[in-house]
Amino acid sequence: MITSLIYLKPRDWGLRIKRWLLSWWGMLHLGAIALVMAMSPSIWHRDNRHATSTYIYTSTWAVLPWFTLLTALVSLVIIRIVLVTAQSYGLSGFALEMMVRVLVLELLPLSAALFAALRAGMAFDANAMGLAASGVAPGDAAEATLRRVRRDLVPQVIANAFSVLSLAMVSSVIVLVLAYLNVYGLSPWGLSDYTRTVGRVFDPTVTLGFVFKTVLFGLAVAVIPSAAILDMLRHRRRHRSNVQPGALRLLFVLLLIEASSLAVKYI
Repeated sequence: MITSLIYLKPRDWGLRIKRWLLSWWGMLHLGAIALVMAMSPSIWHRDNRHATSTYIYTSTWAVLPWFTLLTALVSLVIIRIVLVTAQSYGLSGFALEMMVRVLVLELLPLSAALFAALRAGMAFDANAMGLAASGVAPGDAAEATLRRVRRDLVPQVIANAFSVLSLAMVSSVIVLVLAYLNVYGLSPWGLSDYTRTVGRVFDPTVTLGFVFKTVLFGLAVAVIPSAAILDMLRHRRRHRSNVQPGALRLLFVLLLIEASSLAVKYI
């Protein structure tokens, strides 16, 4: 936004800022519409249920093994680094709690959101190219947009939110198991200390915040690329960038949610 203003004449700044604010408002409005439609019983007919199940399969189940394997390998490296570093400084008692707070509470949900965002952005971009190639007439733009919202938006909102939640939860369980094995080995005698430490980290407030943050990640991944694609279809002449529509805005929102979560918990 600031970079684009530099290349504009001062008299055009107001118009560009107005368009920027309207695009943000359109994104919030679209998200509200999606949530209202998702809670409406009339929207859940057979076709929508089938579309939702298809999107859930492609966005979650098809990629869950590979994402879990990748996060397990990366997390194993981080766990070993944290454990060895803590032992070298005589802080072994804090190593497990540090792993849980850094990996499970912060890195894994953000990684799941970024991974789901990459797939969602690619899917929306492919759909947009198909609609653009079909050449929707300006007079039919509103009707085409409504059909798209009814057909794709609600199933994809639910599927992407479910994807972020599922990827984050499954990978978190795997990482918790890896953390236990690295700290206590195969011995069952560390379960009492382990559960006490993990329970101290996951108190009710932190657990609710973890779930709420992950749900917000899922909603952002589902809504922002869709809003950017619809805005591009309405105003094709304004969008000449090679950057994927909504990519920078989505990254900004994800980082804002993460920063707000950190501020609430630790400040």
